[in-house]
Amino acid sequence: MTWTPHATVAVIVEDQAGRFLMVEEFSGGKVVFNQPAGHIEEDEAILDAVRREALEETGWEIDPIHFLGIYTYKAPTNGITYYRFCYVAQAGAKVSDHLDDGIIAAHWLTLDEIRGLGEKLRSPLVLQCIEDYRNGRQYPLDVVVDSKTAY
Repeated sequence: MTWTPHATVAVIVEDQAGRFLMVEEFSGGKVVFNQPAGHIEEDEAILDAVRREALEETGWEIDPIHFLGIYTYKAPTNGITYYRFCYVAQAGAKVSDHLDDGIIAAHWLTLDEIRGLGEKLRSPLVLQCIEDYRNGRQYPLDVVVDSKTAY
């Protein structure tokens, strides 16, 4: 059997009021909350995936400003290992109300509201990424070398 990890992106977007852009979605038959996130498509630049997933899941255009880190998670429900490339971005304009299938809504939530979601968070990485961001972790975008993107 071949081990096939999944490459995903996620993005932390905080507004001037200290709220974070979050996605309420269906996953595994449950309603969960996550950052805007999703799989990198074949031949897609990683930063393009970040922008696309944010737009498709929230209707917001975003501008990546920092790389936060690579996070590894093995999902207990399906045994799949996910490599999450997490970025920090600024919100641009809200340009659409049409959201991907499975997305219930986009929300701006405070850190306390997110912590209060507990088991409704899609994975422990949701809160860990926000905490790392709040603790000042940040790297330049060019720390991730992507042959499809000219930095």
